[in-house]
Amino acid sequence: LCAACAKLRQSNQGAAMQIQSTDPDSPEALYCLAAYYALLAEKIAGVTAEGLVLPLPDAEAYRGPRGMFFVARQGDVPLGCVSLRPLSATEAEVKRLWVSPEARGQGVGRALLVHLEAQAQGLGYLRLKLDSNSVLTPALALYRATGWVDCAAYSPPPADVWMDKAL
Repeated sequence: LCAACAKLRQSNQGAAMQIQSTDPDSPEALYCLAAYYALLAEKIAGVTAEGLVLPLPDAEAYRGPRGMFFVARQGDVPLGCVSLRPLSATEAEVKRLWVSPEARGQGVGRALLVHLEAQAQGLGYLRLKLDSNSVLTPALALYRATGWVDCAAYSPPPADVWMDKAL
């Protein structure tokens, strides 16, 4: 965590966590995405941060009216993010769920996922999909604990786990 973020975190202790919709090209979103990409590069063989492009080339897919990008924050400090892009009129894909190492184990990931699912249902989506990687065991545990089930592969490696959930 950068020194400025650590200082902000100390000054925001006691502030309630908020989940807010944001543009995928916003500074908060790009901060979260860069940290998420660094995590993927660290954990998944063959993935490099340089191979993951920011800003997102498909950022438009994560904007309204059918796409979404959320950032969880405590005060001014981003704690995590999650996004959604449409696949069809009734199906969408959850992408880039990430939680700051300092905020893990505090329910931030679950809160982001539950919030996104509720918002997706409000937009009329009936089913959500996601792809992941088997080395991301905390994320997979969260998905399974919140009702996600394995499904057929629909995207290329480095994904090696695919899940879906009826809303």
